[in-house]
Amino acid sequence: MGEYDGKPADVVPVRVWDRPLRLFHWALVLCLAGSWITGEQGMLEWHERFGLTAIALVVFRVIWGFVGGEFARFSSFVRGPGAVVSYLRETLAGRHPEHAGHNPLGALAVLALLLLVGTQATLGLFANDDILYEGPLYHLVGSSLSGTLTGLHHQLFDILLIVVILHVVAVIAYMVFLRDDLILPMFTGMKRLAPKDVPARVRRTPWWVALAILIVCGAGAYGLTLLG
Repeated sequence: MGEYDGKPADVVPVRVWDRPLRLFHWALVLCLAGSWITGEQGMLEWHERFGLTAIALVVFRVIWGFVGGEFARFSSFVRGPGAVVSYLRETLAGRHPEHAGHNPLGALAVLALLLLVGTQATLGLFANDDILYEGPLYHLVGSSLSGTLTGLHHQLFDILLIVVILHVVAVIAYMVFLRDDLILPMFTGMKRLAPKDVPARVRRTPWWVALAILIVCGAGAYGLTLLG
């Protein structure tokens, strides 16, 4: 991998992020924002809809992590603790290793967010507000356990919010201190890489595969509402 030395260098534009991954990313951002707003406003029916959408999106992303494009696959970016420590050491020393896809630290953020959002939305399926609202799977656990899961649902939100804030701060820090724009490529799919970091071949997956997976995930999430 290349290193950041603060000097301009010849770069090559490469399409790294496939369209399904980019659409997933921004759909999840909107979904989290919608969940927060509707939860705060007591709009629980819409809050549930955003939660179910989040479940569908997370399941889609997990599946896409195995069958999607080259840099969407977990195998392309999930590394062990040693790689994370090495990446941090190099970056803090002023040598920022370039990665075509997610760097080892970014990989941790992806996994953490998928786990937290998935868990948070799943807990919401069993939640209630002690007044009128009951989650679609409330009847499977009863009042007592639902109350416990509802409490966890509220508590986990604080952790999720902290992780999201840290993610945003990290993206800004990369842009300001390392001159590494992580936002624009998530819109365009393109990253500018040094010639020696350009992959010889980038594996693609047809868009219709993503659409088929998303339809199944969406149908499955909707099916949860029919279990109530």
